[in-house]
Amino acid sequence: MRIEVRFKNGASIVSLSGRFLAGSDGPFLRQKVRDLIEAGATQLVIDFSDVPYIDSTGLGFLAGTRVSAQNAGVRMVLANLNPHVRRVLDDVKLSQFFVIAESEAAALALVKESPSPAGPEEPAGNMPKRRKRSTPAPET
Repeated sequence: MRIEVRFKNGASIVSLSGRFLAGSDGPFLRQKVRDLIEAGATQLVIDFSDVPYIDSTGLGFLAGTRVSAQNAGVRMVLANLNPHVRRVLDDVKLSQFFVIAESEAAALALVKESPSPAGPEEPAGNMPKRRKRSTPAPET
């Protein structure tokens, strides 16, 4: 896999090219994202337009990349997923944890949006409900 980084409208765009497989692809992508975060990136688009295939190891590293971005307060959007990659994400129930755009232009618009109250990538419906604690009134 080849990874190319470019910048547009304040966003970092990571374009992936080739099959995303076990081996060095995942760690290399995660390190690229860490490097961008350390350099101050706050908006990240990962462009899958040239990725025909992703395996389970690639999915694991993609999920790890999402966590790294979220923990750093970086808004991350996946763009241009082909039907195979989208189906794999859907089949393992990972799609719900990513913001996904049909095109790079749509992804650039989405990374500009402010994060939801549930967190940068978390669907609001999956937040745990908080219980109210009943505290005894202070004795006087």
